[in-house]
Amino acid sequence: MAKSKDLFDDTTMSFGEHLEALRIHLWKSLIALVVCVIFALFIGNNVIDIVRGPIDKALAKYGQTATEDVGGLDVWKNLRAFFGSEEAKQELEQELELKKKAEQADLDAIEKSSFEIVFKLFDLGTALYQADPKSYPKPAADDGKTVALTVQSEELGKFFKRLEIVDKNQHRPVTLQVQEAFMTYLKVAILTGLVLAGPYIFYQIWLFVAAGLYPHERQYVYVYFPFSLGLFIGGALFCFFLVFPFVLDFLLGYNARLGIQPQIRLSEWVSFAMTLPLMFGISFQLPMVMLFLERISIFDARAYREKRRLSILVIAIVSMVLTPSDPASMMLMMVPLVALYELGIILCGMQLEKRPTEIHAEG
Repeated sequence: MAKSKDLFDDTTMSFGEHLEALRIHLWKSLIALVVCVIFALFIGNNVIDIVRGPIDKALAKYGQTATEDVGGLDVWKNLRAFFGSEEAKQELEQELELKKKAEQADLDAIEKSSFEIVFKLFDLGTALYQADPKSYPKPAADDGKTVALTVQSEELGKFFKRLEIVDKNQHRPVTLQVQEAFMTYLKVAILTGLVLAGPYIFYQIWLFVAAGLYPHERQYVYVYFPFSLGLFIGGALFCFFLVFPFVLDFLLGYNARLGIQPQIRLSEWVSFAMTLPLMFGISFQLPMVMLFLERISIFDARAYREKRRLSILVIAIVSMVLTPSDPASMMLMMVPLVALYELGIILCGMQLEKRPTEIHAEG
């Protein structure tokens, strides 16, 4: 009676040696991830500036914020201070003191400021009459005449400067928990490190997996993996640079129309700004999913053509769910997905060589 051979029968490695190889590849991947995360901690400011870019620009359109870099965070110095370096602690305290002195210097530098107050004589006469009808006559009809008074006051200058500072701080992203800023920065660093280490991690995984694949199976990966990676990156970039402006304009427009002042929570925006491009990147894998289903004989190109109308309806529903915004942003996702669906039909119609898995038998 014939029996199939084990996958590793033609290799010179035992099962235990394969586990050891897996352990080595995982350790290399973990070390690469740790190194990239540490590096990302030092460029976290720049990453947060990039992530904040769309929301800052959208808010600036409504005159609700002033864009500025995060800046000013020395990770190495903060780590030294955390682990007990008195020198680092003193440097951080000096920086905070210099910042406070600079703000106070701005206030102290304000000299007497001139303010011109313009009002209508009719409004002034009406206010005086209402305050004391016995002492002031009731004004006649409004003739439109105005009067201007000039007031010089150092205290008024400082008062308006403080209002300017308060207004500027009010429109910055906010945190609601004491650990939120640190955890957000750490989340950004970890995700950035994962992105940077991703190619090397995939390479290590591929070295392990490829040893157990047939040559024609490895050829499929060589052909389709770069294509899949390109679709994912393209979807994420498409969302970040083209979809975000429409989504934010629509959502912030509701605040403006309802007379509501938005205050953006940094951690929530970072999560949103990283989740939506991820969903776009995954949705752009549609041609690869279609090709996979065709290769395992569940669907074929003819079936995809026959179900085109139903598929477009499903794509429209998915686009509506993933883009909680106006029809324009929904179309920005729907149109590329429909085009990718057609691309998937073309790929499925290509007559690529299909080799059945070789089964060795022993008599």
